[in-house]
Amino acid sequence: MSDAPDRAVARTVAAPAAAAPTAAVPATVGPRYRSMPEAERSALWRQRLHEAEAGLTRLLVQRGDDTPHLTDWFALQSALFADLPDPLTAPAADWQRIFFRDQALMERFLVTRYGEEILADWARANAEVYREVEPDHGRGAADPIHRIARQAELYGSDYEFDEDEGPALTITHCSIWDYRERARRSGVRLTLASPCTYCTEALTANIEVKGYRASHRLRTGPTGHGCRWEAADPGDPADDTERAPAPDDAREA
Repeated sequence: MSDAPDRAVARTVAAPAAAAPTAAVPATVGPRYRSMPEAERSALWRQRLHEAEAGLTRLLVQRGDDTPHLTDWFALQSALFADLPDPLTAPAADWQRIFFRDQALMERFLVTRYGEEILADWARANAEVYREVEPDHGRGAADPIHRIARQAELYGSDYEFDEDEGPALTITHCSIWDYRERARRSGVRLTLASPCTYCTEALTANIEVKGYRASHRLRTGPTGHGCRWEAADPGDPADDTERAPAPDDAREA
C-alpha cells in the first residue's frame, strides 16, 4: 500500500498582457491522493473497519464489567461481517458502504448503552489498534496528517496541505456530511447528529497515539463543513493563536 501523495507541482501565473506590469504570482498545487488506486482505497476501508471493530472489542475487554452486553456484541459482530464484498473483485465503493454501515451500527451499540461520552474511550481504543497496523512512513508528525488526507480522499472531500506551517491539513469541504445524508435517505439509521462528534475524537487519538500533539478547529463557510488539523512534536512550543477559530469558523455541536 502506497502512502506517497501525488507530487506537489509549482507553477507561475503570469499577469494578462493587457494589464499593467506586475510581479509573477507563485501558485502551488499541493500534494493530493486523487490518483490512489482502487485496490488501495479498498484496502484502507478494510483497515479502518479492522481498527474500529478490534478497537471496540478491546474497549469491552478493558471495561471488564460488561458481561450482560457480550451476547449483544456477538450478535452485532455477526451483522458487521454479513455480506462482505469480494476482496479481489469488489470496487472500493462496496467497502465504503460496508464501513459506513458498520460504523453506524457500532456507534448505536455504544451510545444506546453508555451514552455519547463513551465515544472518546472507543476512539482511544481504536487508536491503539491503529498504532499497531499503520506503518511508520518516516515523516514524523506528518504521518498521521497524511493518514487524515487519505481518509478524506476516500470520501472525495476537498482538502489541501499547509506545508509551510508544519504538518497541517485543511479540509475545505468534508464529504462525509454528503455521504451520510445519502445513507440516511437510503435507510441507514444514524445515531449522532454530527459526524464531527466521533471523528474529532478519533483523529485526535490517532495523532496522539503516535506520540504527537494534536490540534484542530472545525469550520463552516460557503464550501460547507470542514476542519483544519495540525500535528506537532510534543517538544515544540504550542501556538495558541493558531488553534483559535478564524472569524468565519464555527464549532460543531
